[in-house]
Amino acid sequence: MTVKAYGAHAADQPVVAMDIPRRDPGPRDVQIEIAYCGVCHSDLHTVRSEWPGTLYPCVPGHEIVGRVGAVGAEVTGFKPGDLVGVGCLVDSCRHCASCDEGLEQYCTNGFVGTYNGPTADAPGHTLGGYAQRIVVDQRFVLHIRHPESQLAAVAPLLCAGITTYSPLRHWGAGPGKKVGIVGIGGLGHMGIKIAHALGARVVAFTTSESKRAEAHALGADEVVNSKDPTQMQAHAGSFDFILNTVAAPHVLDAYTALLKRDGTLCLVGAPASPHPSPSVMGLIFGRKAIAGSLIGGLPETQEMLDFCAEHGIVADIEMIRADDIEAAYERMLRSDVKYRFVIDTASMG
Repeated sequence: MTVKAYGAHAADQPVVAMDIPRRDPGPRDVQIEIAYCGVCHSDLHTVRSEWPGTLYPCVPGHEIVGRVGAVGAEVTGFKPGDLVGVGCLVDSCRHCASCDEGLEQYCTNGFVGTYNGPTADAPGHTLGGYAQRIVVDQRFVLHIRHPESQLAAVAPLLCAGITTYSPLRHWGAGPGKKVGIVGIGGLGHMGIKIAHALGARVVAFTTSESKRAEAHALGADEVVNSKDPTQMQAHAGSFDFILNTVAAPHVLDAYTALLKRDGTLCLVGAPASPHPSPSVMGLIFGRKAIAGSLIGGLPETQEMLDFCAEHGIVADIEMIRADDIEAAYERMLRSDVKYRFVIDTASMG
């Protein structure tokens, strides 16, 4: 079948309307009529070939929500009309140790991304959610249990939500724990909401004094201006866990100094150039750790969606038309969005 989509034909060309192929549903496939697709910084970096290996035509989008339109004969978990989502993965090897544990994001043989990943389908690589329809194996489809009225704001949970939920859960954020969230943006605002709902004491770090009220409104118990040494020093050696969402190089020592003994600073922002090397002595004296985390596997992503539905958590979004994607990219580069753009696919005609 052929569906309407938005993508780029080359790195130096804008995102434009195009027709793309989608396979007919196989026995285990779920055909999804896409209602909304979130816009992620990864989309911009990939479509403009700022990260290596972009294949064209490139149709981005891995924060997908919509309704099941059809299912294959062997599909058991979904039926037409169900509200569903698709995140960053549409396949993996399914047999390595990570896949066996439901950690497909760490697939030893490499997961297949929702876009720009290898596939037997034309044109030879996956085409993402900036489109009217997608066909995905049922293993990589997720149930949405939020009210339909919240569907657009659910879309960013498929990337921003799970990117923050997974490390918060892994490192035990919850009652009795003091958790820091560095950066109040597309990832950070979700981190604050989720950490608060998990029951942790949440401290938000920002370089912008104007974001203080916003951070409190999102659920932060306290807000620290990270450019103020006095405010930073007041929290020295007190954090169990700090989630750093900032995607620009900066000095990590400022945050490792805030960790308790055995505390962890986890990085989920991916800067274009490396952070300055951290002080080894600052880690040794306190048995502290700097770690990283990548999205979540399918079981944990479903857990996150159910948790967010139970606690009424969605992303703060601005809806855009498909023909406004390039303008949205430019605004993203200026941090001119609170906090995620979401494409209304009805605007594709």
